[in-house]
Amino acid sequence: MEIPVIETARLRLRGHYPSDLAPAVAMFQEPQFYQYLAGHPLPEEEVWTKLLRHMGVWHLCGYGFWAVEEKATGQYIGAVGFGEWQRDITPSLKGFPEVGWVLAPHTHGQGYALEAAQAALAWGDAQLPQARTVCLIDIGNAASLRLAAKVGYREIDRVSYKGIAVVLLERWAAERPSS
Repeated sequence: MEIPVIETARLRLRGHYPSDLAPAVAMFQEPQFYQYLAGHPLPEEEVWTKLLRHMGVWHLCGYGFWAVEEKATGQYIGAVGFGEWQRDITPSLKGFPEVGWVLAPHTHGQGYALEAAQAALAWGDAQLPQARTVCLIDIGNAASLRLAAKVGYREIDRVSYKGIAVVLLERWAAERPSS
């Protein structure tokens, strides 16, 4: 499957390249980045597996995560998109694309996450097989919860996932029925 490229005013959303590994590993060494994800720095091997996972979802599900590239510099600055992670969680998220975004700390506060999320969701609203998408966010991640609200996600539950308190959210594509 060819991964679509999406361009915004400042960003390019594209498939991952092998050259994304080094900047992705660098991000996973920054506490501001991993504190609400893995909770600890990830070694190169695990980051590589994440990149492979992002690419594989495209081929299995017809959607996935894009690499986020800053157009002005050509730098890889994170990822945004949809996953199907088969999480063992109640209520179940299985069968619904799960949106996510992770951007390098040096980009925080510049509106990149909102720009990337809006672009991914616009694509999803037009292309995903169902109108409902879901999201799982660490209860302590106030910035991500604010972003989720800005792009239309509403809380549906609070649960523990792998020992971490998380908020489950959902969003319905505006031009589709919500049933």
